[in-house]
Amino acid sequence: MEEYTFLAPLLLTIGGLIIGAILKSLLKHSRLPYTVGLFAIGIILGVMNRTGVFQSLPELHDAVSSVANINPDLILYLFLPILIFDAAYELNLHIFKKTLANATLLSAPGLIICMLLTGALMMGVATFIPGFESWTWAFALMFGALISATDPVAVVALLHELKTSKRFSTLVDAESLLNDGTGIVCFMLFFGAYAAEEATHASPVITFIREVGLSTLLGFLLARIVIWFITRINSEEMVQNSVIILAAYLTFILSQYYLGVSGVIALVAFGLTVTYVGKPRLKPQVNTFMEHFWELLTYIANTLIFILVGVVIAEKVDFSWGALGVLILIYIALNLIRFAMIMLLYPVMKRLGYGLTRRESVILTWGGLRGALAMILPLMVSYTPAIPEDIRSQVLFFTAGIVTLTLCINATTMRALLNRLGLTHVPSARTMLAYRIEKSIRENSEKYLEGLKKRDALEGANWHKVESYMTAQPQEPAKNPQNKAMLPEIRLRVLDKEKAICREIYEEGVISKPVFLRLMNSLDELYDHDGNYPLNVRTSIFKFCQRTDLLNTLRNIPYLQNWMTFYFRERITVVYDLGRGFIILQKGSLKLLEDLRASEWVTGEQNSVLDTLREEINDNINRMSAFINNLADNFPKAYGHALTIKSIRMLLSNERHTVKQLISNGMLSEKDAERILDDIDERTDEINSFSHTFTASFLRWLFFIKKKKIYRN
Repeated sequence: MEEYTFLAPLLLTIGGLIIGAILKSLLKHSRLPYTVGLFAIGIILGVMNRTGVFQSLPELHDAVSSVANINPDLILYLFLPILIFDAAYELNLHIFKKTLANATLLSAPGLIICMLLTGALMMGVATFIPGFESWTWAFALMFGALISATDPVAVVALLHELKTSKRFSTLVDAESLLNDGTGIVCFMLFFGAYAAEEATHASPVITFIREVGLSTLLGFLLARIVIWFITRINSEEMVQNSVIILAAYLTFILSQYYLGVSGVIALVAFGLTVTYVGKPRLKPQVNTFMEHFWELLTYIANTLIFILVGVVIAEKVDFSWGALGVLILIYIALNLIRFAMIMLLYPVMKRLGYGLTRRESVILTWGGLRGALAMILPLMVSYTPAIPEDIRSQVLFFTAGIVTLTLCINATTMRALLNRLGLTHVPSARTMLAYRIEKSIRENSEKYLEGLKKRDALEGANWHKVESYMTAQPQEPAKNPQNKAMLPEIRLRVLDKEKAICREIYEEGVISKPVFLRLMNSLDELYDHDGNYPLNVRTSIFKFCQRTDLLNTLRNIPYLQNWMTFYFRERITVVYDLGRGFIILQKGSLKLLEDLRASEWVTGEQNSVLDTLREEINDNINRMSAFINNLADNFPKAYGHALTIKSIRMLLSNERHTVKQLISNGMLSEKDAERILDDIDERTDEINSFSHTFTASFLRWLFFIKKKKIYRN
């Protein structure tokens, strides 16, 4: 028995993950969200244990009971660092920056509005319904704060699955990320200052500002320290990952436990800083490794926490028909309150970032699920003796009920609502392109099958069965799009191609990190217009290149001459690198257009669309080629330096390609190749090092430091 008690936590974790794996497999072709299924299993386990089904299995009974009595602080400290950092790390930075204003509106003033209205609702319940006389404004606002924070894990997963607007799904995700912090801070104001034994009499507003400010500053500072460290061990993926995990937990523990400020807000600041500043500085393979690693951690955390929450609700909540009626009233009212809050902010939100449509506002309202975080906070309330027993019981019951209802009703009906509002509609041009691609695959398979049938070695095959494994015959769309509709869609395909080429040449070391980021940002800007802007509208690229004239003027100022000469030469190198990289992307786009013209994906009458795109791309190539020629004529020394750096990049890229080719041919082992690639990476890092930055140029000028020579004998 003692041995089982020792192993119980490990066995429960393994059991939970096995249940999650089986459920995920079963729900692969189901419309039920994974997290909702986990939650339901937790409820079933808790109900079975509570009703005595497991009495004949004392070990299982004790194990489930121990889960129900778990310390809520343990859940908070164990799972939140993983969930919050991963949410920040997965955000598309370009889209997040555009949606930040709206997400902030929803998570700060929006959450406070919901908290106040929910508090007023609970005071109304206390006034008119018997049995709720103990409620005060402090308890009502505390409940309003904890129930107003959203956790749309199931909704975001569904939005990704249905391939709806990534901008909108990022807004939903960003709101959840930010309002977790705001919700906990508001909750702690009333839980700590008014309900707990050690109450403070400081102004709630001042406390709120202090906590948010200190938490943000702490998260930012720790993130900068971590970024500084991990960028100096760029070849140690395991160490980098370990440092980030430890730092995430350290940030939360230090802020929440030792400094008494918001650990969630500190984690949000930490995660966003690491993502925005640190992620672009890491190697592509490191980022890929980290994305997969954190995805696994998040899967494990979500699996365990939703089962755990279900068990806790079933074991701890006391049911009564009268309370159930009040719960349904509160559930309806909370949806109306969230809708009122969004409508109140709608006139502002539709003008910020990507804006917000009325249909999206409906989804935003209905997608305000409550999840794991909403259950952790009432568990903290239930373990606080200073709060009256009836308040503790009612807060736990109402929160558990709202979590259950939003997961079982809102989450499961979201797909139907999205379809009803037309947010899953696919443009006719995209549908037609998809049809032609599928048709091409089918025809290619049919030709290949005919060839197989003619082979003597396969004469005895069951060809009827073989044919049954071919891709299904695609259905031709009823509506054939006009050329005007095809133009934006093919532009988006061209931008996808450019992004793929950009990542490829960056991973091969052909372009530097700053150039990669600038090119990707330019592509993201065009993506924002859904293919309606011509491909030769690359304002940010050409503006950056044209700033060399100003720098050349500053070089002639006596006191700035040495400093600006250093910086000017490096700037010309970056501009040249950017120009050549940009031309590589454009030539790749031209190749895509040639492939489209040769294929059956674009009909003869739609070749005019390809001609238009070819003109736009050729204009880009001509403008950038002319600019590079001007650099060679006007700044020959700096241009020569740029050519030298470019030649070094090409040399190192060729070495890297040769090593990878030897690996694929079996001539070189992975272990031996790792040593060679590390040496190539070191030389690449030397080209991209601090010595080539604006700050380094300034320090060399200030302290007369001789620049490190980059050439090798």
